[in-house]
Amino acid sequence: MLRIFIPLIFVVFTACSSPAKKDQTPIARKIITAGGTITEVVDVLGFSDEIIATDITSTFPAFMQGLPSIGYRNQIKAEGILALGPDLVLIEEGYLSPDVVTQLKAAQVNIQVFTKPTTVAGTKKLVTELATLFEVGEKGKEVIAAIDTDIAVLKNYLESVESKPKAIFVMARGPETVFIAGDKTFAAEMFKMAEIEGGATGFEEFAPLTPESLVSMNPEYLVFFESGIQSVGGKDGLITIQGIDQTTAFKEDHIVSLDGQYLSGFGPRVGKAALDLAKAVRQ
Repeated sequence: MLRIFIPLIFVVFTACSSPAKKDQTPIARKIITAGGTITEVVDVLGFSDEIIATDITSTFPAFMQGLPSIGYRNQIKAEGILALGPDLVLIEEGYLSPDVVTQLKAAQVNIQVFTKPTTVAGTKKLVTELATLFEVGEKGKEVIAAIDTDIAVLKNYLESVESKPKAIFVMARGPETVFIAGDKTFAAEMFKMAEIEGGATGFEEFAPLTPESLVSMNPEYLVFFESGIQSVGGKDGLITIQGIDQTTAFKEDHIVSLDGQYLSGFGPRVGKAALDLAKAVRQ
């Protein structure tokens, strides 16, 4: 009787346990991203469905704007992040305040910090690091190959044109708060990629734009973020920026505006952004 009972127990146990094991599925992570470029890369690697919240700069893909927002830089609080119960928080270096980072670490939140790219090499490095984190090395290589293809298309276009227009990038946050990009900004690097002569030199970061400096530089093109144009009341509102009406760019309607994250993010679309900029100043 004992010899019959033991096999029966084994059969019952196996029958009950095997289907449960077969039906198990991986539990999705709950990711929060802080930094538009990180969000873009996570998406292109195939993990955007695991993002439960992100920051204000994460505007691409567009559906990210429908997720809960943790805010912007120094406005971001640890309590808001912790309330969402993330398994993983991906942030740009320096994006969150040190106090917030300390609080998150004290709560044993898994935080991974990445350097925001400012060159194509930096873009590839970020893709590789995130692909390694998510254990999708081959997908990372595909993304980098796509970036290389875009850069090749850009180079082919530039080889077909001879002009090197003079332009400046203007950061506008209303008609009274206007800055010009210097030699060590994203704009300088994008101008280099698009073979545009930078009209603003001699300073590194962003500097207040004065009527006198604008007139003396007299650029052929003025480049803005789309949000910057909107902040002065649209294209018609540009006239409120003192000195702009005396520039060749304004007189000839050579005003270029591109999405902020697209132009400055140095994400997977960096080659396409540089190509769009190169074409926009040669029309």
